[in-house]
Amino acid sequence: MSSTGSFTRFYDTWFDQLNQLLEQLRIAPKPPSSQDDRSHLSSLAQKIVSHYAEFYRVKSVAIESDVLSVFTAPWASCFERSLHWIAGWRPTTLFHLVYTESSILFEFHIADILKGQSTGDLGDLSPNQFRRVSELQCETVKEENAITDELSEWQDSATEVMMGPFTDHGDKIGRLVSVVKKADDLRLRTIRRVVELLTTQQAVEFLVAAGELQCGVYGWGRRLDHRPCQSA
Repeated sequence: MSSTGSFTRFYDTWFDQLNQLLEQLRIAPKPPSSQDDRSHLSSLAQKIVSHYAEFYRVKSVAIESDVLSVFTAPWASCFERSLHWIAGWRPTTLFHLVYTESSILFEFHIADILKGQSTGDLGDLSPNQFRRVSELQCETVKEENAITDELSEWQDSATEVMMGPFTDHGDKIGRLVSVVKKADDLRLRTIRRVVELLTTQQAVEFLVAAGELQCGVYGWGRRLDHRPCQSA
Protein backbone atom coordinates (compact mmCIF):
# COMPACT_ATOMS: atom_id res chain seq x y z
CA MET A 1 0.00 0.00 0.00
CA SER A 2 2.25 2.78 -1.30
CA SER A 3 0.06 5.40 -2.98
CA THR A 4 -1.67 8.22 -1.13
CA GLY A 5 -4.98 7.01 -2.56
CA SER A 6 -4.49 3.60 -0.99
CA PHE A 7 -3.57 5.11 2.35
CA THR A 8 -6.61 7.39 2.21
CA ARG A 9 -8.86 4.35 1.86
CA PHE A 10 -7.00 2.64 4.69
CA TYR A 11 -7.30 5.78 6.85
CA ASP A 12 -11.09 5.97 6.51
CA THR A 13 -11.50 2.22 7.09
CA TRP A 14 -9.20 2.39 10.10
CA PHE A 15 -11.40 5.06 11.70
CA ASP A 16 -14.53 2.99 11.09
CA GLN A 17 -12.86 0.06 12.83
CA LEU A 18 -11.69 2.31 15.69
CA ASN A 19 -15.29 3.42 16.25
CA GLN A 20 -16.40 -0.22 16.41
CA LEU A 21 -13.71 -1.04 18.98
CA LEU A 22 -14.63 2.01 21.04
CA GLU A 23 -18.26 0.93 21.10
CA GLN A 24 -17.20 -2.46 22.47
CA LEU A 25 -15.29 -0.67 25.23
CA ARG A 26 -18.24 1.60 26.04
CA ILE A 27 -20.66 -1.27 26.57
CA ALA A 28 -18.21 -3.47 28.49
CA PRO A 29 -18.96 -3.74 32.25
CA LYS A 30 -17.12 -1.07 34.25
CA PRO A 31 -15.86 -1.42 36.86
CA PRO A 32 -15.12 -5.10 36.22
CA SER A 33 -16.84 -7.23 38.86
CA SER A 34 -15.09 -10.52 38.12
CA GLN A 35 -11.85 -11.89 36.74
CA ASP A 36 -13.63 -12.65 33.48
CA ASP A 37 -14.70 -9.01 33.21
CA ARG A 38 -11.14 -7.84 33.88
CA SER A 39 -9.75 -10.23 31.27
CA HIS A 40 -12.36 -9.05 28.75
CA LEU A 41 -11.54 -5.40 29.38
CA SER A 42 -7.82 -6.08 29.16
CA SER A 43 -8.32 -7.89 25.85
CA LEU A 44 -10.35 -5.01 24.41
CA ALA A 45 -7.76 -2.47 25.55
CA GLN A 46 -5.02 -4.49 23.87
CA LYS A 47 -7.07 -4.61 20.66
CA ILE A 48 -7.19 -0.81 20.64
CA VAL A 49 -3.43 -0.53 21.16
CA SER A 50 -2.83 -3.12 18.43
CA HIS A 51 -5.13 -1.13 16.15
CA TYR A 52 -2.92 1.93 16.63
CA ALA A 53 0.17 -0.20 15.99
CA GLU A 54 -1.34 -1.39 12.70
CA PHE A 55 -2.01 2.21 11.70
CA TYR A 56 1.63 3.15 12.16
CA ARG A 57 2.85 -0.03 10.45
CA VAL A 58 0.89 0.84 7.30
CA LYS A 59 1.79 4.51 7.56
CA SER A 60 5.47 3.55 7.73
CA VAL A 61 5.14 1.88 4.33
CA ALA A 62 3.52 5.04 2.95
CA ILE A 63 6.34 7.15 4.43
CA GLU A 64 8.95 5.05 2.66
CA SER A 65 7.03 5.39 -0.60
CA ASP A 66 6.23 9.12 -0.55
CA VAL A 67 7.22 10.97 2.62
CA LEU A 68 6.32 14.40 1.22
CA SER A 69 2.71 13.34 0.62
CA VAL A 70 2.54 11.82 4.10
CA PHE A 71 3.87 15.03 5.59
CA THR A 72 1.13 17.08 3.91
CA ALA A 73 -1.47 14.39 4.81
CA PRO A 74 -3.91 14.84 1.89
CA TRP A 75 -6.22 12.20 3.44
CA ALA A 76 -6.80 14.37 6.54
CA SER A 77 -9.25 17.27 6.80
CA CYS A 78 -8.04 20.86 6.95
CA PHE A 79 -8.97 20.96 10.63
CA GLU A 80 -6.98 17.79 11.36
CA ARG A 81 -3.93 19.17 9.55
CA SER A 82 -4.16 22.43 11.53
CA LEU A 83 -3.56 20.38 14.69
CA HIS A 84 -0.72 18.25 13.31
CA TRP A 85 2.78 18.05 14.68
CA ILE A 86 5.04 16.34 12.10
CA ALA A 87 2.26 14.56 10.18
CA GLY A 88 0.20 13.53 13.19
CA TRP A 89 -1.02 14.38 16.66
CA ARG A 90 1.36 15.68 19.31
CA PRO A 91 2.26 12.89 21.81
CA THR A 92 2.07 15.17 24.85
CA THR A 93 -1.63 15.69 24.09
CA LEU A 94 -2.21 12.36 25.83
CA PHE A 95 -1.00 13.71 29.16
CA HIS A 96 -3.36 16.68 29.01
CA LEU A 97 -6.11 14.16 28.32
CA VAL A 98 -5.18 12.04 31.35
CA TYR A 99 -5.13 15.07 33.66
CA THR A 100 -8.40 16.43 32.27
CA GLU A 101 -10.27 13.12 32.54
CA SER A 102 -8.83 12.51 36.00
CA SER A 103 -9.96 15.96 37.20
CA ILE A 104 -13.48 15.52 35.79
CA LEU A 105 -13.95 12.09 37.37
CA PHE A 106 -12.41 13.21 40.66
CA GLU A 107 -14.91 16.04 40.95
CA PHE A 108 -17.76 13.74 39.97
CA HIS A 109 -16.87 11.20 42.68
CA ILE A 110 -15.47 13.59 45.26
CA ALA A 111 -18.10 12.71 47.86
CA ASP A 112 -17.21 9.01 47.66
CA ILE A 113 -13.47 9.71 47.64
CA LEU A 114 -13.75 11.89 50.76
CA LYS A 115 -15.46 8.96 52.46
CA GLY A 116 -12.43 6.83 51.66
CA GLN A 117 -14.18 4.83 48.96
CA SER A 118 -12.09 3.80 45.96
CA THR A 119 -13.68 4.34 42.56
CA GLY A 120 -10.91 2.64 40.59
CA ASP A 121 -11.29 5.02 37.65
CA LEU A 122 -9.04 7.77 36.27
CA GLY A 123 -10.26 10.05 39.03
CA ASP A 124 -8.69 7.66 41.51
CA LEU A 125 -5.06 7.80 40.34
CA SER A 126 -2.61 7.06 43.13
CA PRO A 127 0.22 9.47 44.05
CA ASN A 128 2.66 6.98 42.53
CA GLN A 129 0.71 6.92 39.28
CA PHE A 130 0.66 10.72 39.12
CA ARG A 131 4.42 10.78 39.71
CA ARG A 132 5.08 8.23 36.96
CA VAL A 133 2.75 10.00 34.52
CA SER A 134 4.55 13.28 35.23
CA GLU A 135 7.96 11.67 34.70
CA LEU A 136 6.81 10.14 31.43
CA GLN A 137 5.44 13.50 30.33
CA CYS A 138 8.82 15.14 30.93
CA GLU A 139 10.59 12.41 28.96
CA THR A 140 8.11 12.78 26.11
CA VAL A 141 8.49 16.57 26.00
CA LYS A 142 12.26 16.14 25.65
CA GLU A 143 11.83 13.67 22.80
CA GLU A 144 9.27 15.91 21.10
CA ASN A 145 11.66 18.85 21.30
CA ALA A 146 14.57 16.81 19.93
CA ILE A 147 12.51 15.64 16.95
CA THR A 148 11.24 19.18 16.36
CA ASP A 149 14.84 20.43 16.34
CA GLU A 150 15.77 17.72 13.86
CA LEU A 151 12.93 18.81 11.56
CA SER A 152 14.04 22.45 11.88
CA GLU A 153 17.55 21.47 10.82
CA TRP A 154 16.11 19.66 7.82
CA GLN A 155 14.03 22.70 6.88
CA ASP A 156 17.02 25.01 7.27
CA SER A 157 18.88 22.89 4.73
CA ALA A 158 15.99 23.05 2.22
CA THR A 159 17.94 25.42 -0.04
CA GLU A 160 20.65 22.78 -0.33
CA VAL A 161 18.04 20.36 -1.66
CA MET A 162 17.21 22.82 -4.46
CA MET A 163 20.74 24.01 -5.23
CA GLY A 164 22.81 20.90 -4.59
CA PRO A 165 23.54 18.01 -6.97
CA PHE A 166 20.49 15.89 -7.79
CA THR A 167 22.31 12.89 -6.32
CA ASP A 168 22.02 14.56 -2.89
CA HIS A 169 18.23 14.72 -3.01
CA GLY A 170 17.79 11.12 -1.95
CA ASP A 171 19.83 11.67 1.20
CA LYS A 172 17.82 14.78 2.09
CA ILE A 173 14.50 12.99 1.62
CA GLY A 174 15.88 10.08 3.60
CA ARG A 175 16.48 12.40 6.54
CA LEU A 176 12.85 13.54 6.40
CA VAL A 177 11.71 9.90 6.34
CA SER A 178 13.71 9.35 9.53
CA VAL A 179 12.16 12.40 11.24
CA VAL A 180 8.56 11.41 10.47
CA LYS A 181 9.18 7.82 11.54
CA LYS A 182 10.67 9.01 14.84
CA ALA A 183 7.57 11.14 15.44
CA ASP A 184 5.26 8.19 14.76
CA ASP A 185 7.36 5.90 16.95
CA LEU A 186 7.04 8.41 19.80
CA ARG A 187 3.28 8.60 19.30
CA LEU A 188 2.85 4.83 19.53
CA ARG A 189 5.31 4.41 22.43
CA THR A 190 3.50 7.12 24.39
CA ILE A 191 0.15 5.35 24.00
CA ARG A 192 1.67 2.07 25.14
CA ARG A 193 3.54 3.54 28.09
CA VAL A 194 0.56 5.51 29.39
CA VAL A 195 -1.59 2.37 29.23
CA GLU A 196 1.09 0.45 31.14
CA LEU A 197 0.93 2.99 34.00
CA LEU A 198 -2.82 2.53 34.47
CA THR A 199 -5.05 -0.20 35.83
CA THR A 200 -7.24 -2.08 33.36
CA GLN A 201 -10.29 0.07 34.10
CA GLN A 202 -8.26 3.30 33.93
CA ALA A 203 -6.62 2.20 30.67
CA VAL A 204 -10.02 1.53 29.11
CA GLU A 205 -11.30 4.97 30.19
CA PHE A 206 -8.15 6.60 28.83
CA LEU A 207 -8.38 4.79 25.47
CA VAL A 208 -12.06 5.63 25.11
CA ALA A 209 -11.37 9.32 25.83
CA ALA A 210 -8.41 9.39 23.41
CA GLY A 211 -10.36 7.57 20.70
CA GLU A 212 -13.42 9.79 21.09
CA LEU A 213 -11.24 12.89 20.85
CA GLN A 214 -9.54 11.59 17.72
CA CYS A 215 -12.81 10.49 16.10
CA GLY A 216 -14.41 13.80 17.05
CA VAL A 217 -11.66 15.77 15.33
CA TYR A 218 -11.88 13.43 12.32
CA GLY A 219 -15.65 13.78 11.98
CA TRP A 220 -15.84 17.51 12.66
CA GLY A 221 -13.04 18.17 10.20
CA ARG A 222 -14.91 16.37 7.44
CA ARG A 223 -18.10 18.27 8.17
CA LEU A 224 -16.18 21.54 7.94
CA ASP A 225 -14.59 20.51 4.65
CA HIS A 226 -17.99 19.69 3.14
CA ARG A 227 -19.93 22.71 4.34
CA PRO A 228 -21.26 24.97 1.55
CA CYS A 229 -19.09 27.91 0.62
CA GLN A 230 -20.57 31.21 1.76
CA SER A 231 -20.39 34.19 -0.54
CA ALA A 232 -18.95 37.39 0.82
